[in-house]
Amino acid sequence: MSPSPPAASEIPLEVPEGQPLDLAVDDVTGTSLTLNWNPPMYIGPAGLAGYLVEYRKESNETWVAVNKEVTTKTVLVIKNLTEGDKVQPRVKAVHGDGGIGTAVFPDSVLIRQSIDPPKIRLPRNLRETFVREAGQPLNLSIPIQGNPQPSITWTKDEQPVDQARVNIRNSPRDTILFIRKLERKDSGKYKLTAQTDSLVDEVAIDIQVVEKPGPPQNLKMLDVWGFNVALEWQPPADNGNAEVNGYTIQKADKKTGEWFTVIEKCHPCSYTVSNLVMGNRYNFRVFSENLCGLSETAAQCKDTANIPKISSPYNAPVYQEKDFNEAPKFTQPPVDKTATEGFTTKLFCSVRGNPKPRISWLKNQMLIDQNPKFRILTNEGICTLEIRKPSTFDGGVYTCRAVNALGEAVADCRLNVKTVTVSQ
Repeated sequence: MSPSPPAASEIPLEVPEGQPLDLAVDDVTGTSLTLNWNPPMYIGPAGLAGYLVEYRKESNETWVAVNKEVTTKTVLVIKNLTEGDKVQPRVKAVHGDGGIGTAVFPDSVLIRQSIDPPKIRLPRNLRETFVREAGQPLNLSIPIQGNPQPSITWTKDEQPVDQARVNIRNSPRDTILFIRKLERKDSGKYKLTAQTDSLVDEVAIDIQVVEKPGPPQNLKMLDVWGFNVALEWQPPADNGNAEVNGYTIQKADKKTGEWFTVIEKCHPCSYTVSNLVMGNRYNFRVFSENLCGLSETAAQCKDTANIPKISSPYNAPVYQEKDFNEAPKFTQPPVDKTATEGFTTKLFCSVRGNPKPRISWLKNQMLIDQNPKFRILTNEGICTLEIRKPSTFDGGVYTCRAVNALGEAVADCRLNVKTVTVSQ
């Protein structure tokens, strides 16, 4: 016999418009599903007891309860799911009078890890050609984002990298390309690809490995004239995988053999060396230069430049003899002076002339000669008349006269002698 049907009071009632609203999937991971919803539009007088959440797999009709006790929250995480399964969730609103309103999510949801597209964060210094010298190590660390961890691929010039020379290490956060000792053959376009399913991100990195250039070619001496030598050469056969940015020219005197730099950073493949010393013989050499420096060796000129001595008669200049003869001339005439009676005083003047003029002094147009009261001195053109203990009688006009074969010059001054009055 079949079991008797349950009593009518035991059957939950379907509540019109009592189901949860806006049921939505908020998040999906490899083992969980997060749901959220809004309360029902209709809640009866008995109120709302809470919510029950259930789910079923796509291939199964059995609903599995997530929470055995009702919850009042409107967000719930269904855990312990199996990645790759498709599940359909539903939420029941349990009303206080026993009624139930059910909201079923219309589609099945694939349980899988959420996917963040792969993203390569290329450092700024790698966005242009990355230049390194041969012999140095190369260590490129490039951050990579993505969930799940993207698969990483490196290629060089559209070919897989040589695993014998290049070490690749990948981690959840970055990828590292390492070469212990760079060679010129490591130059090229490296492409990094990060892929998750059909999502791909890739970047290209230009790496240029450079070294010092070779020496210039075919250095030769074009011409030698006067104190100048014209040189010419051709660019080096090997530029070191970098542009040649100039040449350094040096010269050496055959006597000393020491090399001296004439010019640096010479851009043309020719140069004229000037200001050479006559009578010397010179050798020349030229270095090429790129961003790594000067070439290890230089191109040396096979020929030697001989700067000949120039013989020419020496004609001594003819100078016109200057006539230094000059008539007497007072450069500083004597000046008027006031003397005190009884105190020796002096009169001064200066005169020049060639031949040396003869000096005489006059007082009131009378020649002073062999008078012990007066002393006449002449030294290097300075004329001095010393008057010993003058009295008022010695006042008057004094004249200095200078005479030589070319002429005569006179200069006057006045001497006043004041009397000292002694009070009783």
